[in-house]
Amino acid sequence: MANLDQVLAQLTALHPKKIDLGLGRIERVLKALGDPHLCLPPAVHIAGTNGKGSTTAFLRAMIEAEGKTAHVYTSPHLVRFNERITLASNEISDDALLTVLERVMEANAGEPLSFFEATTAAAFLAFSETPADYALIEVGLGGLYDATNVFDPVASVITPVNYDHAEFLGRDLAKIAREKAGIIKDNVPAFAGRQEDLVSAVLRNEAAKHRAPIQFLTEDFRAYREQDRIVFDADDILMDLPRPALIGSHQIDNAGVAIATARSIGISDAAIGQGISNVTWPARMQNLTAGLYADMVAEVGGELWLDGGHNPHAARALAHTMAELQDRNERVLILVMGILGNKDAGKFLDAFTGLASCVVAVDIPGSPALAPETIQELAENRGMIGQVANNLTDAVQRAINTGEALSRQETTQPIIPPRILICGSLYLAGQVLSA
Repeated sequence: MANLDQVLAQLTALHPKKIDLGLGRIERVLKALGDPHLCLPPAVHIAGTNGKGSTTAFLRAMIEAEGKTAHVYTSPHLVRFNERITLASNEISDDALLTVLERVMEANAGEPLSFFEATTAAAFLAFSETPADYALIEVGLGGLYDATNVFDPVASVITPVNYDHAEFLGRDLAKIAREKAGIIKDNVPAFAGRQEDLVSAVLRNEAAKHRAPIQFLTEDFRAYREQDRIVFDADDILMDLPRPALIGSHQIDNAGVAIATARSIGISDAAIGQGISNVTWPARMQNLTAGLYADMVAEVGGELWLDGGHNPHAARALAHTMAELQDRNERVLILVMGILGNKDAGKFLDAFTGLASCVVAVDIPGSPALAPETIQELAENRGMIGQVANNLTDAVQRAINTGEALSRQETTQPIIPPRILICGSLYLAGQVLSA
């Protein structure tokens, strides 16, 4: 009998030689499986460029604080593939995952099928056969032609839309917004995060075509920090809530969208508040306090942070959060960065110009990463010190040494341990968390 890794490898081999976003392949397989996507509990569909995972995590925490269970489908994973499929509020077991993947392969009968299409079909199959109160389905890429876009949701969520995956979605922001808006369904309420004016106009137009009521953060509802709490303000309610457990001002926006959505699907105000306090989502401004790299940094009294954001929009939110930390407690900021070759590393680094003193570049083994020497050059072109490390351990040690050296003008001054941020890729974040 094949093991899980073997089946995942076989699914990769089925991948169509030419990627064309479309629903034909996934619909064919789902039909052969008995249309499991039509047997879901009340489901929320979440699209967007940044904030999908965090918004989904907020919604899950709110649902579970209500004493309910949720199926959750997200991507990519950080350490184990099983992270992508949460079955009734529990990560899917190896045995259950292997079973549904093998059933998908049997139903597919060797036809071309992308890896994501296969795993999406497996998730729908697992969800259809296990009771839960809700389902939270995160889009993989785009929206309109994404493999997840085959079910009827009770709410559609579109987090901030910006540029990413240019090789598939292009560089036309209006076109990208229309692609994301493809998850909006007839007469189904939609909730949108903070958007550029062009994106808002496109989403509003697409929602009108479907007679779908759409609410926008900052227009129809608001979420903002007040002292050490947040306030959610809509036409019918003013809520005083705990500060989100996820760090960064962008997480207040994500929480606001999740609150509006949760209220629309019947989650109580008490559960919403508890969920905001309880939410967890690894590699999103995560302060690492345990593990190999955390121990290295803790030994010298420094701080280590991890974030998987990988596009310029995410970098700006991340830099804003790091700047807030710097304002409260100034340290030398060192980036340890690895990024995929299809990302805009230059614009990612632009967000940290004047904030980070040094960038230590690393490869991401097993992925099509940008050459560390290129990252080094991009950093130096922006006035930062650039270094290349042999591996993550070497990178963290270089960051410690450089940060300590930069913390004082003269040898007689005390050393201030640095603040280190590992960033640029969820694949890199996964390697950090698995060390």
